[in-house]
Amino acid sequence: MSGKISDTDLILNPDGSVYHLNLLPKHISDTIITVGDPNRVYRVSQHFDEVEFEMNKREFITHVGVYNGKRITVISSGIGTDNVEILLTELDALANIDLKTREIKAKRKKLKIIRIGTSGSLQEDIAVGSHLASDYAVGFDNLMEFYELDSDEFEKEIGKDIKETIGLSFNPYVVRGSDVLRKQLCSDMIIGNTVTCPGFYAPQGRVLRTPVKYARLLESLTFYHNKTSDFWLTNFEMETAGYYALGKLLGHEILSVNAIIANRIKNKFATDPNQVVDSLILKILERI
Repeated sequence: MSGKISDTDLILNPDGSVYHLNLLPKHISDTIITVGDPNRVYRVSQHFDEVEFEMNKREFITHVGVYNGKRITVISSGIGTDNVEILLTELDALANIDLKTREIKAKRKKLKIIRIGTSGSLQEDIAVGSHLASDYAVGFDNLMEFYELDSDEFEKEIGKDIKETIGLSFNPYVVRGSDVLRKQLCSDMIIGNTVTCPGFYAPQGRVLRTPVKYARLLESLTFYHNKTSDFWLTNFEMETAGYYALGKLLGHEILSVNAIIANRIKNKFATDPNQVVDSLILKILERI
C-alpha cells in the first residue's frame, strides 16, 4: 500500500492525535505494556519512577513513564479482539505512518508489546496463581476473516484438527507469539497454548440460563491433543489471538503473559486475584 491514506480510513482528532486512543507519536515508547482492565493501568504505573503523561479516552487509558531508567507506555484495551484491533492498528499508525502527510513511513519501527492479562486454566495441573506465557494462540473469534493472515502448514493443521476434533462449525486461526520476548521474559513461566474466545459465557463453556450449542466445550478443549506435535490447549481468555495475528501482520514483537486466576477443571477461583496479577506485573517490569 502506498500513497496518501484517506481522512475516513485514518481518522484524526482536531489536535492531530489518532481517533480512539487520543495519542500523538510522542506519547508512545518502543516498549508497551497492555492490559484489558482500564483500572489495571494504575497497577502498572504505580511502580514507575515518574509518570510524564496520562490520557483517558473511552476504555483506552494510557500512562507513559519511566521505570528503572526505561521509558514505558502502559495502555488498556478493554475486553475482546475487536478492541485489540483498534488498539494495535492505532499504535502502529503512531509508529509507522506520518500523521501529517498521511503516508506510510519508508522505515518501519518494530514495537515490543507485552499483554498482561488474566486467564482461566484448562488443565488440572496448571494451578491458580501460576504465570503462563502463550506460545501459540488459537482464535475462536472471526477477526481474521477480514485480514489476509499468512499461516504456516503447522498452524493450518492445528486449526483444522481442532475444528474437526471438537466439532466446530468454523475454522479457528492459529498464530505464534514473539520468540524474542518469550526468551527474554518467561524463563520461569509455564509455556502454553491459549484459546481466545469471543465471549465470556457460552464461548468459555459457561452455562447460566441460555441454551448453548457446544454443551461439552470445556471438556473438549481440556482433552484436545494433537499427537503428532504433542500440542495441548492450556488456558483461555479473550484477546491473545488478536494480538498475535495483528502483530504478525504489522511486524511487531508481541507476547501475551497470563495470570491464572481460575482453574476451570477444579472449579477453583483465586482468593486474591489482584495479588496474582500484581506479581506478574512486577516480574515483567523487572525483565523489560
